[in-house]
Amino acid sequence: MSIKNLASINQSFYKKDLISIDQLDPLSIQIIFRTTQHIIDLLQKNEGGDILKGVLATLLFFEPSSRTFSSFAAAIKRLGGVTVEYQNPTTTSSTVKGETLEDTVRVFENYSDIIIMRHPMTGAPIRAAQAAHAPVVNAGDGSGEHPTQALLDMVTLFQRFGRVDHLKGVIAGDLLYGRTVHSLIKAFAMFEGNELYLLSPPELSLPPELMKEFTKKGIKLTQLETEKEIPTDCQFWYWTRVQKERFSDIKEYERVKNRYVVTPELLKERGNKEMVIMHPLPRVGEIDNRIDSDPRALYLTNQVKNGMYIRMALIALIMGKL
Repeated sequence: MSIKNLASINQSFYKKDLISIDQLDPLSIQIIFRTTQHIIDLLQKNEGGDILKGVLATLLFFEPSSRTFSSFAAAIKRLGGVTVEYQNPTTTSSTVKGETLEDTVRVFENYSDIIIMRHPMTGAPIRAAQAAHAPVVNAGDGSGEHPTQALLDMVTLFQRFGRVDHLKGVIAGDLLYGRTVHSLIKAFAMFEGNELYLLSPPELSLPPELMKEFTKKGIKLTQLETEKEIPTDCQFWYWTRVQKERFSDIKEYERVKNRYVVTPELLKERGNKEMVIMHPLPRVGEIDNRIDSDPRALYLTNQVKNGMYIRMALIALIMGKL
């Protein structure tokens, strides 16, 4: 691909919102991967620290976050940008006084070039994007989507296997409310030959409407009932926690949490030497701590690092800096 054509494709990101993985296609995801690697290469040479110079981003997080919030902040600052950081505005801002989401966004866009938002309400980033002139990036909305998490997961797999097509993997845990899972399956559905095996308590299985939507796109999805059904030739296991905050009945949460746990014994029985183990974090018992030292475990290393790198690439593209 020529430099001229690459620059033209990069312009398709300029000042655009990123609310859903649906806004992307295989080519744009490849451009994000390429830009991510370019930034990694620059940082390894102690270069690129001024890519986002002059960019001010607002981090507007209505829901608790550690990795996503911190990785966005680090991504912007390490490339020379600055941030306005607002966590938990539902208890500390004019939201308490009844201010609408739209008004909050309109105020903060006067201070910043881009708004990165997390919200407990599914669809809130769409409302924010409709209200704002500045681009809005969805950092997670309720049980909806988490597009940047899906991208960091995909680039992690790309780095390991050199492709994001014709992969076989297990996705386990909360598939009903898991926004990371929803975005990740959408991303996998864009590429040929991927097979995903879904392992969850029946109460937390993938919603039928999403199952129908994804299978229409051509991806092969197979529901499993027990760990013993996991194919032994998977390239990856992607485990997620059961989300306590999505339950109104704590007894129901206690009943289904940690139904499936990755242990050394399970890995020995159903795993293989080439596979990787992934998790969007935080974990709350669904991966045994003994797994952490296994070289196949990427959730505390590669995934965390790639979270920062992929967000660097996205913001640089949206701001027209690369």
